[in-house]
Parts: sequence; C-alpha cells; structure tokens
Amino acid sequence: MTATSPHRIVFANEKGGTGKSTTAVHVAVALAYQGAKVAAIDLDTRQATMFRYCENREETRQRRGVDLPGPVCEVFRGESVAELEEQAARLGEGMDYLMFDTPGRDDPFARHVATEADTLVTPMNDSFVDFDLIGQVDAESFKVRRLSFYAELIWEARLKRSRATIEQQRREMDWVVVRNRTGYTDARNQRRIDQALTELSKRVGFRVSQGLSERVIYRELFPSGLTLLDKGHLGELGTSHLVARQELRSLVASLNLPVPQPSAPRHPAMAEGEVA
Repeated sequence: MTATSPHRIVFANEKGGTGKSTTAVHVAVALAYQGAKVAAIDLDTRQATMFRYCENREETRQRRGVDLPGPVCEVFRGESVAELEEQAARLGEGMDYLMFDTPGRDDPFARHVATEADTLVTPMNDSFVDFDLIGQVDAESFKVRRLSFYAELIWEARLKRSRATIEQQRREMDWVVVRNRTGYTDARNQRRIDQALTELSKRVGFRVSQGLSERVIYRELFPSGLTLLDKGHLGELGTSHLVARQELRSLVASLNLPVPQPSAPRHPAMAEGEVA
C-alpha cells in the first residue's frame, strides 16, 4: 500500500437490504479513527446511501463544531470504466484505503470494482435467499449444487489476480463473506447455512466473518451521520449498543487489512487497543 496505490476495499452484493452501506460506513469511520486516510466512492447513484451518510456526518461536524473522523466520499456519475478509474486515481491519491460501495443490483461498474478489489466484502443476511447470490443448494439436502454467476465471476478474477500478483506487485484478492443479522435466524436454518458456507468457501476460497446484528440504532444514527464509534457524541448507550460496538471492532479486525505506515496519530477519543 503506497500513497499512489491505496488498498481497495469493495463492499458488493447484488441483493439489497443486506446492511452493505451501513457496514461500509462503519468500517470507513473505524479506519479513520485509527488515523488512516480513507476515501470512498459510492456507485449507487440512485440511493447514494454512503454518500448521504457522510454528507450528514459533515453537517453534524460543522453544526456542533466537533471532530468527527471519516472518509472523503464522492458519488460516481460517469458513464465508463475509464471515468471511474480516473475518479479513483484522483480521490485515492495519498490515501491508505479506497472504498467502493456498490448498488444492490447487477451493475457493470460494480462488477468492475469487485474484480479489482484487494479486499472484497460481501455482506449477506443469514438466509438461503441471500446465499443464492453465491451458490445454489439442493432443496432436500441443502448441499451446494453449483456456483452462482457472481461467485464464478469472483473466482475467475481471483485466478487472474493470482497469476499477475508477482508481476504487478499486488496482493491476492481476499474475499470475505460477512454474515449480518444472524440473530434473526432459527438455530436449524443457521446450521444449514453454516454447512453450506463452509462447503462453498472451500470451493471458491472466501473467508466467513461475523457481521452486524439487526439494531434500530443504525437507522436512527443515519440523519446525523454518527456511528457507534463516536463515543462522546451519542450520550449514554445501553448494553445492546455496547455489544454492537464490540461486534464492529471484531468485524474490522477480521478483515485483516494491511496496516498503513504511521502518518497520523490515533484519535484521542480512542482507548489503547481499541479499534475505535
């Protein structure tokens, strides 16, 4: 990771409602609290959830006159991959991480950034409706029958990257499937999904990480652009919110992102050893 080549983190899932943008924003803010320089491009021109979240965050920072670390965020409104890469080069200059939040639908620009990711994060809810994005299972045995188009796309991109890793001096792509909202799945179905994910991960090489639970506070924080990491600006938090914050810390740690060279101190609000 250099000033001219930031580590690319792509949050991608062709199905909406998986907590993709919420996860992306919280990871971006967590990295910013660590002192990293983070930029983000929102590819969802219709919803622009990540951009709107960051916009709300900046308004809160100015209104309250407080320090709120976070990413520099823009929306991509171009019409070609070349324009997207030009924006990525401009926005990513001098950054440690360049993040992409993609729309919850099939999209050519989302496919492009997914295949170019250094770390690809695919959030999914714990259901076979979401699992179908990456693989199809037998209705009786719940064994994986075949890969989905999306999984094959990423598999081929990882093979291509693997062959070019030494020549281009790039890391191999790390694909992480993040399981959000696991608390809303019954135990038997969760075991079936566990088995299917384990089987499929061995075939296509992704890792599985525990993600964020379903909590109302994520929706409540959106208008202010605040996150669970903004300790001094949230007032008293209940036990469930503290548990959610720990979930986020564990998620960020599980991504195994490269540590940038020290360029800025950690935020003073952070305790020793904490992500945020």
